[in-house]
Amino acid sequence: MSAIASTELVRQKNSLSVMAALRLHGSLSHTDMSSFTGLASATVSAITMELERTGLILRKEQLAATGRGRPRILFAPRGAFCHVAIVIISSDSVQYSLVDYAGKLVDRFTEQRLAAEKGTFGAAILAGLARLADRSRIDRHDILQVSISSKGLVDAATATLVWSPVLGNERIDFRQLLSADGRNRVTLNNETLLAAKAIRMREQTKNDPAPEALVTLSLGHSIGLGIARSAGDTIEVSAPNFGHMLHLADGALCRCGTKGCIEAYSGFYAILRSAFEAPPQAEPAKFVPIAEVDKIAASARAGARMARFAFRTAGLALGNGLSRLFSLHGHMPVFVTGPGTRYFDLLESGLHDGLAQSQAVRFGGMPKISIAPDEPELVFEGHMEHALSAADDYILSADGHEKLARNA
Repeated sequence: MSAIASTELVRQKNSLSVMAALRLHGSLSHTDMSSFTGLASATVSAITMELERTGLILRKEQLAATGRGRPRILFAPRGAFCHVAIVIISSDSVQYSLVDYAGKLVDRFTEQRLAAEKGTFGAAILAGLARLADRSRIDRHDILQVSISSKGLVDAATATLVWSPVLGNERIDFRQLLSADGRNRVTLNNETLLAAKAIRMREQTKNDPAPEALVTLSLGHSIGLGIARSAGDTIEVSAPNFGHMLHLADGALCRCGTKGCIEAYSGFYAILRSAFEAPPQAEPAKFVPIAEVDKIAASARAGARMARFAFRTAGLALGNGLSRLFSLHGHMPVFVTGPGTRYFDLLESGLHDGLAQSQAVRFGGMPKISIAPDEPELVFEGHMEHALSAADDYILSADGHEKLARNA
């Protein structure tokens, strides 16, 4: 590698560190950026000068609280530089959000996902993105990055949805789909992976040291799981296909078509099936309204035997699954999120009993379990961090110089 190329890579890395600090902590002074990044003050000054010249960041003055003395100079990303789109695919709807480069929500709308013929879902996503740009009166190509999430099995490397509760086995290559529309900056992630990243970032901003690793368990019609780990200055996230791990061989029928999955015992449709004593091989319900699960929960809290059994069975499946996870990935705190948190009092006993059966818990102790009920906010926060970081990475790379010149 030439000395020029090496210097350029160091410049990009340092610039990304500065942008990451601004994303995490908001408007910062030179001194703050130097403290958060570990870069020398002279290096930070050179970087902010270049980023300001190319239009990525802007400076603003903050008057002293007393009104006397020189104002404090702060820097922040310039919102008008570009936009990112966030697409969240749920069981019954698709939410579209437009965010500017400073992380400000510009527009949002939700479209109900109606039953459609196979092959039309991709076209609906394209139409939704076009509507998102048109509503805010921006050119579609000013959306530099598109970040998509879904429950299910995703191939993040190729941005392909492999299997989902929404579309079943219908595969969608979002990179190919959006490239055909002249937009090729697209990422696809499992929804719970993004929630795990957001929780890890929240923990990082607290005064107490953040855990080295944590697991986020999403409870609802689907069962999702994300793991977030510290990796030096970055956070590594993954989303094992937890809901479709084997719980019991040749067990209850799952929506994915196999038998014995964790979700086949702990998803909302599984709780419905158990509470009404339907055969374990009965076809899973396509979608269970939360009001129906609320009725089962009310019966369980009133002492109804089968309703209580349904939630205990779900808790045991979740606890057994987590115990296997700890055996592979080590002991870590658990953050429970999703609409199913409203039934945690009914799941807790089974969950603890399922965990207690593992060696990892018997020797390491019961993990700390916290409730994070605001899953939609977590997923959106994870999306924003992921999409804006990806945009930063592209803009500050050699391939992104053309974009910099156009916005200078």
